[in-house]
Amino acid sequence: MSSVESHQEQLTQSDPSPSPNSCSSFELIDMDAGNLYEPVSPHWFYCKIIDSKETWIPFNSEDSQQLEEAYGSGKDCNGRVVPTDGGRYDVHLGERMRYAVYWDEQASEVRRCTWFYKGDKDNKYVPYSESFSQALEETYMRAVTLDEWKKKLESPNREIIILHNPKLMVHYQPVAGSDDWGSTPTEQGRPRTVKRGVENISVDIHCGEPLQIDHLVFVVHGIGPACDLRFRSIVQCVNDFRSVSLNLLQTHFKKAQENQQIGRVEFLPVNWHSPLHSTGVDVDLQRITLPSINRLRHFTNDTILDVFFYNSPTYCQTIVDTVASEMNRIYTLFLQRNPDFKGGVSIAGHSLGSLILFDILTNQKDSLGDIDSEKDSPNIMDQGDTPTLEEDLKKLQLSEFFSIFEKEKVDKEALGINRPTPQSASGMNMSNMPKESEFCSSADGTGNDYLDVGIGQVSVKYPRLIYKPEIFFAFGSPIGMFLTVRGLKRIDPNYKFPTCKGFFNIYHPFDPVAYRIEPMVVPEVEFEPMLIPHHKGRKRMHLELREGLTRMSMDLKNNLLGSLRMAWKSFTRAPYPALQASETAEETETEPVSSLEKPSDVNTEETSVAVKDEVPPINVGMLNGGQRIDYVLQEKPIESFNEYLFALQSHLCYWESEDTVLLVLKEIYQTKGIFLDQPLQ
Repeated sequence: MSSVESHQEQLTQSDPSPSPNSCSSFELIDMDAGNLYEPVSPHWFYCKIIDSKETWIPFNSEDSQQLEEAYGSGKDCNGRVVPTDGGRYDVHLGERMRYAVYWDEQASEVRRCTWFYKGDKDNKYVPYSESFSQALEETYMRAVTLDEWKKKLESPNREIIILHNPKLMVHYQPVAGSDDWGSTPTEQGRPRTVKRGVENISVDIHCGEPLQIDHLVFVVHGIGPACDLRFRSIVQCVNDFRSVSLNLLQTHFKKAQENQQIGRVEFLPVNWHSPLHSTGVDVDLQRITLPSINRLRHFTNDTILDVFFYNSPTYCQTIVDTVASEMNRIYTLFLQRNPDFKGGVSIAGHSLGSLILFDILTNQKDSLGDIDSEKDSPNIMDQGDTPTLEEDLKKLQLSEFFSIFEKEKVDKEALGINRPTPQSASGMNMSNMPKESEFCSSADGTGNDYLDVGIGQVSVKYPRLIYKPEIFFAFGSPIGMFLTVRGLKRIDPNYKFPTCKGFFNIYHPFDPVAYRIEPMVVPEVEFEPMLIPHHKGRKRMHLELREGLTRMSMDLKNNLLGSLRMAWKSFTRAPYPALQASETAEETETEPVSSLEKPSDVNTEETSVAVKDEVPPINVGMLNGGQRIDYVLQEKPIESFNEYLFALQSHLCYWESEDTVLLVLKEIYQTKGIFLDQPLQ
């Protein structure tokens, strides 16, 4: 295979030398054309394997500039490390490799790119190697300078590139079999377009991210390794979430950005699936898995079984240890890399991930007065009103003994009525659970009589987080269902997480995995969840249309009834205009309106809204600092046609949902006294 240098020498030798008589003209051409030639502007790319294909992705403009400055600094590139992508990746310049900082990911090749050719199938431009790009640039420079085109250049892969003119440059692949006979590649096959400079190819290059990080959010995934319908990992889904947040900061927090009050929120993924399935449990499961419907059984083993793992004391311990230790590890590493960071930390969980975080948070301890506060702390959950001793005796038809017990000061505890009774294999008990629950039932009946009701596992020890999260966001969360199945009837309105102030339960109305929390706090009152505003500032059009049609139908019905009533009155009334007018006015003031004619009628929607404004807000306890907990997204118009068809999709919609991301940003920045440019309705 010929080297680039040898071909350069051949090209140089083949170029006709100018005659002595043409020296002056050559100088003129060189001077004039030299002004036309400008060195190509390089841009840095990295290579990702997507769907088993190499895809070259440009660094954002700021990162590319930093890499170019480091490259052109004149210092030795070996050992030079440049942080990119907001500090989430490091580029080792000498190796030309890009490494993830906070999670495990295959390293990707990095390239300083100047020349590109169009790919075979996807029509995306692929960069040439740095050495061959340099050879192309030198050939192009001579062609421009001498105004001599139709230059041929052979690549290391025996592919031919012909520079016909500045606007037409093509790439021919070698003909099959030519290598066997040693013949020269010919211009056959379909030519591929060649482009010089990144500005001449269609590729999106982002500006970059603000350097200042205001807040850190850890995101924990649900069951299985895939987090959406495209079977993408938690890293890729969180990348989407972060991109949406950066766009929304520019559109909805523009004033704060212009005043340099804010930078950005950093979202970092937490992966617990891989460590769990690296324990050898997959091998054990494979031994007992039936060979039929292999793909479905593999899918079950890889995803749905995560729920059962979490209900197993052994694997539940592995999961909570992994989640907590990962969040602590990443937090420590983040502080090392961002020593000036002064912001807070929040956590978010999707599906089962939200339940894991809920259980970890309920088992944290506030560093101040851990033991003393335990006695006075409100119960997180209970099973309803506990019957008194008198009521218990009445049920047992022993009421006549109550006065004796009362006289002798014998209570339920002395009789052993309150002693916990383990239920089912998981060991759940129906007692009340104090705020912090790192305790188990005592075998000898002395000491603590509580089991770990909040978790349903008697043997799990919950690790402590090394920071206090400000807000906990749950997306598509089954927390309410799990707590109910564990036998918990309600959450004490006074309960709050020991170390976390806020809690938002965010869900799509068609999400089959999501459940509400507020009815467990206020079971006696029926009320709707909070509707999350559309990020464009109004309800989705189809919801407004639906409400408008409902309102219109009510108005039509009321007007029709009113018209019929007035027609009947005018038909039976004496034809005296003055009397008619006064009578009508009198009727309006004094005549009772039937239930059918009442304006529940006139503008039902406005009336209900007005009433809502006047009625004091619903008290849903202290779990979210007195604020509402349940927040529901507005479905899209197409989703309204078939709820079942979009059920699975709705469980995985949160990563790219502007409404979800905007709510998260709004609540985070509100803690800093920074608000949206325009409040959403």
